[in-house]
Amino acid sequence: MIEGPYFVLAVLGVLGTGLVAGVFYGFSTFVMRGLGALPPAQGVAAMQSINVTALRPAFMGLFAGTAVLSAVIAVVTFVLWPGEGRVELLLGSALYLFGTFGATIATNVPRNEALARLDAGTAEASAYWSRYLREWTVWNHVRTVASAAAAVSYLLAIA
Repeated sequence: MIEGPYFVLAVLGVLGTGLVAGVFYGFSTFVMRGLGALPPAQGVAAMQSINVTALRPAFMGLFAGTAVLSAVIAVVTFVLWPGEGRVELLLGSALYLFGTFGATIATNVPRNEALARLDAGTAEASAYWSRYLREWTVWNHVRTVASAAAAVSYLLAIA
C-alpha cells in the first residue's frame, strides 16, 4: 500500500481532480443549458461575467493548483515512486494535465477570449453565441470526463 507523503499526494490528487470534475459537470448539466435558454444578449453577458469571475483565486487556485499537483505526482511517480500504483498515478496525471488543463487552454480559453471581445447586444455576438454554446459545452464534457477519470485513477492507486 502507498504510504506517507506519497499517499498524501495521491489523496490530494483525488480531491483536486474530483472537485474540478464537479465544477465542470455542473456547467455541462445545467449552467450552459440555463444560459442557452436566455436571449442571446443576456446569455453572452452572463457568460462573460462568469468567465471574469472564474479567474479569481477560489477557482484558479483549485484548477491550476491541481495541474501543478498532477505534474508533481507524475514526476515523483516516474522518478521515485515504488511500483505499487505507478500506472494509475501516471494515467491520472496525464488525464488531468492533457484532458483537463490542456484542453482548457487549447479549446475553451480561446472561445472565452473571442466571446469577451464581443459586445453582448450586437448581432455578431448573437450569431457567435449558438456556436460558442455548442463547441464550448462539447469541450467541457471532455474536461469533465478527463477530470473524473483522473480522480478515479488516483483513487485506484491508493485503493
